[in-house]
Amino acid sequence: MAAQDLVGQRIKAIRRQRGLSQAQLAHPELSDSYVSLIESGKRTPTPAVLELLAQKLDCSLTYLVNGVTAEQMEDLEVGLSFARMALENGEVAEARRRYAELLADGNLLGLPSLRVEARYGYALASEACGEVAEAISMLEELGGSETEVMTQERKIAVALALCRCHRERGDFSAAVKVGEHALETMARSAWTDALVELGATLLSVYLARGDMLRARHFAAELLAAAETLGSPRAAVASSWNAALVAEQTGRGEEALALIERALAIQSETGEARNLARLRQAYANMLLRLHPEESEKARDLLLRAQREMEAAATSTFDRAFGALALAWAEIVLHYPEQAVEYAEAAVDLVRGTSGWLETRAALLLSQARFLLHQDDEAASELDTVSDWLESALPTRKTAEDWMTIGEMRRRIGDDRQSVAAYQRALACAGL
Repeated sequence: MAAQDLVGQRIKAIRRQRGLSQAQLAHPELSDSYVSLIESGKRTPTPAVLELLAQKLDCSLTYLVNGVTAEQMEDLEVGLSFARMALENGEVAEARRRYAELLADGNLLGLPSLRVEARYGYALASEACGEVAEAISMLEELGGSETEVMTQERKIAVALALCRCHRERGDFSAAVKVGEHALETMARSAWTDALVELGATLLSVYLARGDMLRARHFAAELLAAAETLGSPRAAVASSWNAALVAEQTGRGEEALALIERALAIQSETGEARNLARLRQAYANMLLRLHPEESEKARDLLLRAQREMEAAATSTFDRAFGALALAWAEIVLHYPEQAVEYAEAAVDLVRGTSGWLETRAALLLSQARFLLHQDDEAASELDTVSDWLESALPTRKTAEDWMTIGEMRRRIGDDRQSVAAYQRALACAGL
């Protein structure tokens, strides 16, 4: 039902409650025929007329326009504020619960801007809780039914989140479709910070699906756009993801230079949570490219962990940090510490994130092997294999099967090692 129809219905209902005829409500400023047209939804009253009618009907203008009283509006705004605060503080389950309660409140139906914020917040909280399918469903609804009431900035944010969620599920085709369509329809010729960040997310999808040629060209395009914009936000987003592309295409030193540039800019101008994530990404890259600097990388990861705790990042960010530390300890040949970090990560996300629990199990299998606990290592590999059986066949799952195959070989299980390698080839389309 159109907004003007709802306004007309509310005016009609209150008029009848007050025992007024249309002529009595209209006199002397308006005609009764005009009031009739408003009540039937055939005319949209001006703000001045709405204010006049609110006075005549002895009700609030807020109620006439939105169907809620000023007190109800305030309650909804306070509820959204608390939900937003919980999400920003990393209390993702609490945020999801609060957003769900708001969405169940019928008073939200006539408040499009608040409704959009609640649905978008619920999607982000669901994603952070590991409920990626639920997040995708909500984001798709937003992109379909709420387009007319969303700002351009919100449309970009929704497209970015949807692209990212499809990527997290391993559905790279859907992620590319969302990202490319959004850039094509949202004035790609006039880059903004938000569009560069959307482009950076799309770039990560190209990288994840192994489209290196497209990734390299698009990374250069994003870097040029960020240079033209001259904003720290665009520079960080483009440099960070271009660094990952450079690493994957064999340009390790260029990758480190790009991510160091992003880290320097973020250190000067960015907010604390993103700085912690970026420092963590830099440390991981250092581990991969220069294992001889593993101690430096571990120190960076520990610093990032402290920053995440101080900035109230999400449970999943902290779990990912713990896994990065577990890998650093494995590289440094301290398997006992690696086990502690990996188990801490599992405790943080138990039952909510199959991907992170799988990553932890892989690291635990490697640490258990280094501790000569072959049976325990094999049990962890069984856990990973069970999860991968139902996972989408992507480049990442192929890499995981390859790791399983290598670990099975090391513990002397040649039959399962061969089977894992075969699964890796199938995931890679070979």
